[in-house]
Amino acid sequence: MSTAATGLTIASEDIAGDADFRHLSGIAGIGVDLRYAGPENFTGRDLYSPFDCAWLHREAAAALERVVAWLARVRPGHTVLVLDALRPQRVQQQLWDALAGTGLQLYLADPARGSIHSYGMALDLTILDAAGRELDMGTGFDDMTPLSHPALEEGFLRSGALSADQLANRRLLRDAMDQAGFVGIDTEWWHFDCGDRNRVRQTFRRVL
Repeated sequence: MSTAATGLTIASEDIAGDADFRHLSGIAGIGVDLRYAGPENFTGRDLYSPFDCAWLHREAAAALERVVAWLARVRPGHTVLVLDALRPQRVQQQLWDALAGTGLQLYLADPARGSIHSYGMALDLTILDAAGRELDMGTGFDDMTPLSHPALEEGFLRSGALSADQLANRRLLRDAMDQAGFVGIDTEWWHFDCGDRNRVRQTFRRVL
């Protein structure tokens, strides 16, 4: 089925048989630790079971392979660790509801509009060093504080709240993603959209 049709959707249960999606297990050179498939996220619970959410749209998967190749050249021994990939609409709604009234919904796309994760066209990720340890990014995944904001990094560097090494690690991740066509956001160092989010919302199928 072509992705170039506005308003189309596909159920999570149908992803495995669809040529527009690729499983993360078929992408060489990455680590996978989907944080919403276990308790290591801000809700403290597994939001994905019984569904397998280790999928990306084939365009994002191809771009991730470019990230892997670039990192292997620039920083041998380091590995991309995927923290979130495809996030079905039903899970996006659960996350949105969990933050209702907290003032923290700015960290999520409104489900009414649609998260780019729900199209399989966004990634949350970090980098592992040669020993398999996550690089120090200054905060962990899902840290909903200004310290996670790329837009504020230089100020935090001047104040000492972020170190030069932490900022260099974030820049390495951004450089790896930028050269493959991913686009970061101002509020989360770990989040990247594959290309233009308006094009995605207009022409790709949303996973329910």
